[in-house]
Amino acid sequence: MRVWNRAKLLWGYLARRSRLAALPVEYIVETTAKCNLYCPMCPRETHKQPKADMADEVFARLVRQAGDSAEHMMLIGLGEPFMDPHIFERIEFCHRHSISTLLSTNGTFLDERIAARVLDSPLEQITLSFDGAKKETFEFYRKGAKFEKVRDNFVRFARMKHERRSRLQVVVQMVKMEGNAAEAGDFLAFWSAVPGVDQVRIKEDETNLMRPNAGHAAADWKHPCHYLWRGPVYVKQNGDVYPCCQSYMLDGEPVGNVGAQPLFEIWNSAAMERMRRLHAEGRAGEVDICSRCCTTIPHPMLVAGSLVLHGKTVRRLLPIVERLAYFSKLPGKMLRPPQAGSQERQG
Repeated sequence: MRVWNRAKLLWGYLARRSRLAALPVEYIVETTAKCNLYCPMCPRETHKQPKADMADEVFARLVRQAGDSAEHMMLIGLGEPFMDPHIFERIEFCHRHSISTLLSTNGTFLDERIAARVLDSPLEQITLSFDGAKKETFEFYRKGAKFEKVRDNFVRFARMKHERRSRLQVVVQMVKMEGNAAEAGDFLAFWSAVPGVDQVRIKEDETNLMRPNAGHAAADWKHPCHYLWRGPVYVKQNGDVYPCCQSYMLDGEPVGNVGAQPLFEIWNSAAMERMRRLHAEGRAGEVDICSRCCTTIPHPMLVAGSLVLHGKTVRRLLPIVERLAYFSKLPGKMLRPPQAGSQERQG
């Protein structure tokens, strides 16, 4: 069923169909909007968030409707997952529906007890967010967190995973920004040497809060956006569904609510069909949120490849592809990050 679903999405993407006969491969599901840190690059600093978790019935409805087609759910959003009291039950619920799961954590709650629970769970991938190789840099970007405590939590967790010979995929991630870009080499060297760490990821900053004029020139949008054909779609804590996480950050309107509408109806809503049609016609700039988007744009070859492979495999390969691009071992056209000043040039 999942392979056939992916095949239909691939055909829809290649044929530039505005209405799709299949559901997304991936989802970003915000199970909680609560967080304990202040991070200047995080959209929650400009978009006030409720201190609330996703209702169990909304989460269950989403998983049941997506269960035959979804391959991967990232249980993340604008909250810290370990502040969700039901996070381990949600991981288990996805596992029972054969959906692989990923978490991303700021590490402040990852003590030995929580680490053991993670390793006992069916979670398949975890991203350890650590934005800097130096104490001053890290604590600037992760206000409220202590460099030594989070580093030690991550190192202990990775070693516990290594000692257990767990198959959990552990990725340590740094979002590359102006203040930490020079530390990328030290970051890679340190975390690559920690037993239990499978990948070290250098990720482009795609929020625009630290670089408000960054973005893409109109000429960059030569090909349709992958989000509109394969996902991940973004499901907010209250059940609102957005075409992608960027659309929420850019104040776009939700295309539906999973607690009130069937998922297939949302995925093929009038708003989604219009966006796909304009992208297919090379007119993405006419979609307001797309004209201001600052996501990294993958080449259609990568998008097609992401629909040939299982969503879990794609998520594991992503850090490798990004590192190749970051160190200029891939042609620039394969992954096009946002550039400073692009919004000014378009204006």
